[in-house]
Amino acid sequence: MARPKRKRRLFRRRKVCRFCADTSLSIDYKDPRTLRFFTTERGKIIPRRVSGNCAKHQRELTRAIKRARTIALMPYAATLRHY
Repeated sequence: MARPKRKRRLFRRRKVCRFCADTSLSIDYKDPRTLRFFTTERGKIIPRRVSGNCAKHQRELTRAIKRARTIALMPYAATLRHY
């Protein structure tokens, strides 16, 4: 008789919002170096479930990235490179 297989639960560490944990960090559209951590190489904004931000800071972050794109501090899309 075959034993029923048990499903193992994987323990995943809860992601903590970087801006809630460290109050000295601020979201500023004039600082593309900080905003670059929250975009992909292609220029897309990383979703909240991946980055671990809380809803409030994700909204602020999205607004800052869009403002930085508008005044050309960040690209809308990555440049294509021929390999």
